[in-house]
Amino acid sequence: QVQLVESGGGLVQPGGSLRLSCAASKSIFSFLFMAWYRQAPGKQRELVANIISDGSTNYGDSVKGRFTISRDSAKNTVYLQMNSLKSEDTAVYLCYAGELATTYWGQGTQVTVSS
Repeated sequence: QVQLVESGGGLVQPGGSLRLSCAASKSIFSFLFMAWYRQAPGKQRELVANIISDGSTNYGDSVKGRFTISRDSAKNTVYLQMNSLKSEDTAVYLCYAGELATTYWGQGTQVTVSS
């Protein structure tokens, strides 16, 4: 069973930065894509960013220019660098990965942006 384990969440002030990590239990190159989603209370889950197997990336409109997704194949880890954080970025951030016929979710990590 593939596991995705997120870490790096926490409480940060508006304008601050955090880096989230998603560690996979197998080679990240076995996935067609990996992604970060977020879910805030009372809101639908939304795509934050994804990285495709060829290295191309995509971002949600609300985070473009502030967040960066990257990967380290040696560590089987995908990162989400979050800068210029706003209160509306507060949510549970979940890692998501897909193979041809199966997808996986992590358990999530809480990010709270508040003064």
